[in-house]
Amino acid sequence: MAVAIRMKRMGRKNRAYYRICATDKRSPRDGRVIEELGTYDTSVPDTDARVTLDNVRLEYWLSVGAKPSDAVKVLIKKYGAKGTHVKEMELARAKLKLPRIIPESGAPVFVPEVKSTAASVVAVAPAAEVAAEPATEAPVAEG
Repeated sequence: MAVAIRMKRMGRKNRAYYRICATDKRSPRDGRVIEELGTYDTSVPDTDARVTLDNVRLEYWLSVGAKPSDAVKVLIKKYGAKGTHVKEMELARAKLKLPRIIPESGAPVFVPEVKSTAASVVAVAPAAEVAAEPATEAPVAEG
């Protein structure tokens, strides 16, 4: 059986997420996998934090003759066990695990000034007087 290491597309439309998998060479891109070896998430803002690889299993599959796809070759070269960006990846991953600092809101920038007008004061006063007077019955019109 010929084994290929390639990316299996997951996620939804316009929000791709990939699993790096060991698959049979004859199976479709998103088909059955033999083993999952890592992930690649395009939505992570820091480029070096996008990839996670299980380097032990990856080395095993490469040692038994698995052929990586072109895209996976680039990821292995950068973020594999002896990759060129391993330290940057570890720092970026550690930064992702830190809690996010959310600044306090502080005082509002613009507060509209409330002006009391004579009309609003007058409108409140008669209602208070009416409530204090005893209620009288209105005459019933017969007709």
